[in-house]
Amino acid sequence: MAWPLAFNALLVQSMLLIDTFLVAPLGEHPVAAMGIATTIIAFVLGIEIAIGNGIQLLVGRAFGSKSQEDLAIAYRSGLVINISVSLVFLLILTIFDTDIIAAITEDKALASLTETYISITKYLVLITAYTQVCTALLNGCGKTQKPLQGFMLELPINALISYFLINGFGGIVGIGLEGGAWGSLIAVMVRAVFLHLTLKQDTDIDLAYPAHRMLHIEIGPQYFEIYPIAANFFVLSIGATIYQLLFAQLDLYSFVAITLIFPWLRAGTQFPNSWAQASAITITQTLGQNKVHTLTSFISEVTRVGMLISIMIALLFFILSLSIHTVYPNINTHTYHALMTIAPLYIALPIVRAYNTIAGNILRAVGQSHLVLKIHFMTLWLGALPLCAVLVLYLDVSIFWAFAMVPFEEFLKIFWFYRYKKRYIRDLVTDKK
Repeated sequence: MAWPLAFNALLVQSMLLIDTFLVAPLGEHPVAAMGIATTIIAFVLGIEIAIGNGIQLLVGRAFGSKSQEDLAIAYRSGLVINISVSLVFLLILTIFDTDIIAAITEDKALASLTETYISITKYLVLITAYTQVCTALLNGCGKTQKPLQGFMLELPINALISYFLINGFGGIVGIGLEGGAWGSLIAVMVRAVFLHLTLKQDTDIDLAYPAHRMLHIEIGPQYFEIYPIAANFFVLSIGATIYQLLFAQLDLYSFVAITLIFPWLRAGTQFPNSWAQASAITITQTLGQNKVHTLTSFISEVTRVGMLISIMIALLFFILSLSIHTVYPNINTHTYHALMTIAPLYIALPIVRAYNTIAGNILRAVGQSHLVLKIHFMTLWLGALPLCAVLVLYLDVSIFWAFAMVPFEEFLKIFWFYRYKKRYIRDLVTDKK
């Protein structure tokens, strides 16, 4: 189950990777505009993914206990919660998009490009709200291959449509940056249709809502269980957005360098994250089946494998650092030097982040989501983020020291995650004996 889920996460980032790769030849301003726009959109999508992760654990528990009623309730409640959230943010992006962009950049040409990109990609938040709940249901039931198939369908569609719309074809002139936005939107719509048909045709999953259980009553308890998990991802999503906004205050070439490397970081670090999520699903299913005695050895093994995966990703990032001119042949010399400056940091990041990701997901699976939230909040909002703000806004440091705050944040978390993971797993196994 873990490997398809891990590839799912890799392909989730393909949309941004494809857009970045195809938009890069258009110049520094289109890349920077896409960086600002995708930061805003990614913030909203992060909240939806957070809700999906909470639903995923509820589905895993229901699936482990073989309760079709709880399965249907988790799915329906998730749809109501996630789509409601998406509608709120879609309204905000429609009404306040100009004000939000103006707060980020004073460059009018850059702001105009960003607004154009957001005017199209904002509809991703509504479609993704639905696809994320469908994906959570399938993952929680152990059917991780289906979401993987959906992403594999989306990938070539996104690449082909974006390429032709950006550059044009035949006698038709390309529309540049807007083409990348339309390509991504169309591809995600295709994946949504695929997931809808998959659930409709799946005879193993009965999503008929139980008539004797009122949805408006069930949403409350479901939300209460999802909330700490969603809040945890919410805190991290806001933190990532603030990081990007702070990086936007660096010189243009430094910000473009970070914009170019961030999709690769998301793709690489999401691979261990998906491994951890798959492990968490297995743990919730095990708890539903009351087979707690198997958890200690299982958790040790998934932690070891997760760290090995992170080392492999770091090696791939090292290869990427040597191939930047091949991947982005038309970038400015100053942007290239900025990328080389932060190379040691983004190469090491997957390794220092992997353990925290695995431990955090394990703690959520055993019911300690509030504790994970506290660790992330303290280390991010009371540690790394304020320090980053001081360095960028007041000390005017170079890109290296600004970007160094990202791995520094992960170093702050390692002690706490190690301590509490060991403690709560020991207590859980002891209590069940």
